[in-house]
Amino acid sequence: MNKNEGGNRRNASNRTGGKSSFGKSKPPLPKRAQGPKKNKPASFKAADSATEKTDKKPNQAPKRQKASDEMRLNKYISNSGVCSRRDADIYIKSGNVKVNGVTVTEMGYLVKATDVVNFDGALLTPEKKEYILLNKPKNFTTSLDEGFEHRNVSELVRGATKSVLSPVGRMDKNTTGLLLFTNDTDMIRKFTIPNQKSSKIYQVSLDKNLKFEDLEKIGKGMMIENHRVNVEEISYIDDEPKSEIGLKLRTANVKVVRHIFEHLGYDVLRIDRVVFAGLTKKNLPRGNWRFLTEQEIINLKNI
Repeated sequence: MNKNEGGNRRNASNRTGGKSSFGKSKPPLPKRAQGPKKNKPASFKAADSATEKTDKKPNQAPKRQKASDEMRLNKYISNSGVCSRRDADIYIKSGNVKVNGVTVTEMGYLVKATDVVNFDGALLTPEKKEYILLNKPKNFTTSLDEGFEHRNVSELVRGATKSVLSPVGRMDKNTTGLLLFTNDTDMIRKFTIPNQKSSKIYQVSLDKNLKFEDLEKIGKGMMIENHRVNVEEISYIDDEPKSEIGLKLRTANVKVVRHIFEHLGYDVLRIDRVVFAGLTKKNLPRGNWRFLTEQEIINLKNI
């Protein structure tokens, strides 16, 4: 074999076998070097997230542990009966609420019962306003000076609430029907002043039939003890004797109802208040009571 043949064989071996002339494999190519990983600035992301949370509620007060004698300002306002908690938040944000003389706009602001809170210029009390409607039975009186022989109506609503409630108007022991109790002094004043806008309906039982001319006389208005008494409506009760009368007028003073008929020579056997400012005895048996609904409270305040 000549030199050329040997060289040709070596070249062919290199082309087909992938091995060098020394019978060793070629070393693998080194991996491409990679640069150091770039870390993302996580602190910026965390900072942005914190900023977003802060921006959502700019008026949010810093959270702290609430003491046992504290409550949120919006609850304080709601318990005072002026509006709901949601509406209270609106007034607070608008700067209409002051605590101890300082305007507060922070949501979640905590107050105590001893704090002085002014809502839109009016002083508030934290006691929640309660409204209870009683269907009063006989032999209970609203007066505290009739002795121990007659029980007081407060016994019938005792235990209904921890608040101290007072009856709206007076009822003697023989008068029955609807009687409102509340700790809302503005409501009591509203329905006991002489000139009222709300109507009350009474069913009156007389000792004898009411003459038609007397019915017309009452309907036109009467002078009793130098005071004019105006009646909105008066009529006989359907399917009842002419001694059963329906009377609608605005006064909450039951004595006025009694005086109307006694002035004309009739004895009043029974007076039953069946409607009080739009409230009725529906589903309220004699001697029972119930809390007013939110809508009923709103209706009374809007009269």
